[in-house]
Amino acid sequence: MQQLRVIISGGGTGGHIFPALAIAKALEQKVNNIEILFVGAKGRMEMTKIPEEGYKIKGLWISGLQRSFTSKNLTFPFKVINSLLKARKIIKEFKPDIAIGTGGYASGPLLYTAAKAKIPTLVQEQNSYPGITNKILSKVVDKVCVAYDNMERFFPKQKIIFTGNPIRKDVLEFESKKKLAVKNFYLNESKKTVLVIGGSLGARTFNQVIDKNIDFFAKNNLNLIWQTGISYEKKGTERINERLVKGINAYAFIKEMDLAYAAADIIISRAGAIAVSELCCIGKPTILVPSPNVSEDHQTKNAQAVVNKKAALLVKDRELGSKLVTCLQKLIKDDSLRAELSENIKKLAVKNAANCIADEAIELIEK
Repeated sequence: MQQLRVIISGGGTGGHIFPALAIAKALEQKVNNIEILFVGAKGRMEMTKIPEEGYKIKGLWISGLQRSFTSKNLTFPFKVINSLLKARKIIKEFKPDIAIGTGGYASGPLLYTAAKAKIPTLVQEQNSYPGITNKILSKVVDKVCVAYDNMERFFPKQKIIFTGNPIRKDVLEFESKKKLAVKNFYLNESKKTVLVIGGSLGARTFNQVIDKNIDFFAKNNLNLIWQTGISYEKKGTERINERLVKGINAYAFIKEMDLAYAAADIIISRAGAIAVSELCCIGKPTILVPSPNVSEDHQTKNAQAVVNKKAALLVKDRELGSKLVTCLQKLIKDDSLRAELSENIKKLAVKNAANCIADEAIELIEK
């Protein structure tokens, strides 16, 4: 078979990067002779995370338009023009058979240019409320893969395919890794483990509340795996080092999320679309804390869809300081509540999304 050449563009946060990687790996499973090139935004986390996974990536000079007026907005038109020209050059040189976008700044110029060049195009929207990039792209791309119902409010109905959100293969295989996880995170095997994940970039409110209540975990005989994000790494590490209690640890970024999920008995997490999709597949008792800093409050919508089915607990960001510890105590003490949440969240899992999207991409190429 002639080599299949695929461009995948998406980034800015783990919520765009991890689906892109999951789709890439699914395509590699299905096609023997394939070359995949990633396109990201210069200076964003994909420029390091993608090469770590063994893929090539090229960067565009692009960023988002700030909501309030700042001097950064003055460069935005130049960045768009520059990125469209660079995207055209990348497409001309790489000659892709298909271009796939998973959201983020770089996917806009890349997918738009590919569509205009009559290359088959597909975008994957993770959220119940799409970002502006995918709303614009939906007018020119061939297919839009979604994870929520009623998305015809935002996208042309005839282009929509329900696939769910792609989950990393290693995350789906978490169950057999408990012993390795205990060793990897230096945990005390006799204690329950709480995993705190504030998104791939960290979350200030999370960090402040965990910092303030760090002694709660030791006093209640709990292990803690605390993802701080880069901005809080120094302070979080200092707080942990002051105590040196086995099983209570902070990490700027957790690369081995499969091990973190395997270790966890209770999870406290933001409600980004990919995080929620992963948590449904993991099936552990969960406290969701939607970020207030997202467009149209879509994390609350993501969380509410799970909470309404008695599959997770919800604590609002502004109430985190007063309610998180109480909520956590309730979960620790109530075995039947933990069992109910675990059973209900597993019912919401969609585990084959990456394969479905890869199949849709291959079908587009073969048309």
